Amino acid sequence: MTTANRLTITTSSAARTRALGRRLAKLLRPGDIVLLQGDLGAGKTTLAQGVGAGLKVEERVTSPTFVLLARHAGPVPLYHADLYRLTEPQEVEELALGEQAADGVLLVEWPERAAETLPAEHLLVAIEDVDGADQRRVTVVANGSRYRRVLDGLNARG
Repeated sequence: MTTANRLTITTSSAARTRALGRRLAKLLRPGDIVLLQGDLGAGKTTLAQGVGAGLKVEERVTSPTFVLLARHAGPVPLYHADLYRLTEPQEVEELALGEQAADGVLLVEWPERAAETLPAEHLLVAIEDVDGADQRRVTVVANGSRYRRVLDGLNARG
């Protein structure tokens, strides 16, 4: 389903969620910010693994919960942040995520922990468990003209 700034895709397995991440990666460029939203176990890291594969990063992408920000080297570096353990927006500001990730793509898990400190222009990817198994509803929302182009490209490849 597509509306002006929103696209909803259902994936039927973890492999298909990773494949969606690979498709998304082909549309991303350095400086892009993707916010990954969803409950524990929803598939945020699975999608991030697909993005990493699509960006040809050198190492396996895992959840950065305990390091807060992981850098994965590749032709376009992937910066993967996990804000789950943070409780104050100031803690997120102190990470200076945008500055640290300026030369690559930034994925942020648990962005709701500090939404007001993150850039207004971004791509939001909300992942929901549909059936308790591997099926996921992935809603992609473009905030800003750059991300509208990403959304259009993702929809065209759908």
